[in-house]
Amino acid sequence: MQADHRPAVAVVGAGAVGCYFGGMLARSGVRVTLIGRARHMEAIARDGLLLDGLRVHQRIPVAASTSLEESLPDAHVVLFCVKTVNTETAAREMQPFLSPDAAVLSFQNGVDNVDRIRSVIDSRAIPAAVYVAAEMTGNGHVTHTGRGDLVIGHRAGWPRELKLEPLAAMFERAEIPCRISDAIEAELWTKMVINCAYNAISAVTRARYGRMARFEPVRVLMRRAIAETVAVARAEGVSLSEPALVEAALQLGAEMSRALSSTAQDIARGGPTEIDSLNGYVARRGAARGIATPVNDTLYALVKLLEESAIPRQD
Repeated sequence: MQADHRPAVAVVGAGAVGCYFGGMLARSGVRVTLIGRARHMEAIARDGLLLDGLRVHQRIPVAASTSLEESLPDAHVVLFCVKTVNTETAAREMQPFLSPDAAVLSFQNGVDNVDRIRSVIDSRAIPAAVYVAAEMTGNGHVTHTGRGDLVIGHRAGWPRELKLEPLAAMFERAEIPCRISDAIEAELWTKMVINCAYNAISAVTRARYGRMARFEPVRVLMRRAIAETVAVARAEGVSLSEPALVEAALQLGAEMSRALSSTAQDIARGGPTEIDSLNGYVARRGAARGIATPVNDTLYALVKLLEESAIPRQD
C-alpha cells in the first residue's frame, strides 16, 4: 500500500471560520481533520461538511473529531481557530499531543494571540490575518457569504526556521488566496481596525456589514473608532494610514455586505465574545499610552453588557 505524503492539517476549534478553510483544503485533496463541538463533528463525520459558499455548494467528505489526542499527533499544520478568550487554555490542552515540527497558524482575531500561544507551548506559531464572512447555519453546515483570504508572515525578530511559501501554496491550491507579508504586525493591526469598526456595532444593532456601511451616522461612528485604533497602533510602534483604512473599511462593507460579525453571532448564541481582544484591547492599550478612546470604550462597555445579559441572572 502506497504511503500518503499529503500534508495533514488539523483544525482546532472548528467553528464557522475553521470549517470554511478546513473544508476548502479538504476539497482540494489535503488530509484535514476538523476538531470541534460534538453536535457539528458528529454531523460532519456522518454526512460530510455542507459548504454553502459564494462559489462552492458542496458536501465535502472530511474527518471530524472532538479529540485532540486522536487527531493532533500526525498533523503537520494546525489551524488554531479557538476564541481568543480560550487561547491559553486550548494551547495548553494541545501541548501533549502536538508534533514538535507542526506549524500552528493563529486564525484568530486580535493582535497578541501568537505571543499568548508561545507563552504556553514552544511551537512554531505563525500569525495570520483572516478575512472571511461565514456562519454555522446548521449542524455540520457552514454558510460562506464573503471573501475568504489570508495574510501570513513571521513576527519581526522571531526565528524563521519555518518556510511560509509551502503553506501559502497549499492554500492557493485550495482556491484560498494567501499572501505572505514582511510586515505582519501591520496586517494584524489593519484587521484589528476593521474589527473595531464593525464587530461591536454589528453586535449591538444586529446589522450586517452592508447596511452599516451605507448608513451615514454609523459611518461617522466607524470613522471615529478607526481613528482611535490607528492612534493606539502608532503608539504601539505600528504605522498605519487612517484615510486608507477608512476607505478599506467601507469597501469591505460592500464586499462582505451579508456578513454578520462574529461578535454578533456570539451574542445571538448566548456565548462569550472576543470583545476583550478587540475594542477592549484598544481601550486598555490606549489607557496605558495616555490616548483617549471614547468610542472604543463605549462599544466595549455595550457589548460586555449584552454578553452579561445573555446569562440568566438573579437580580
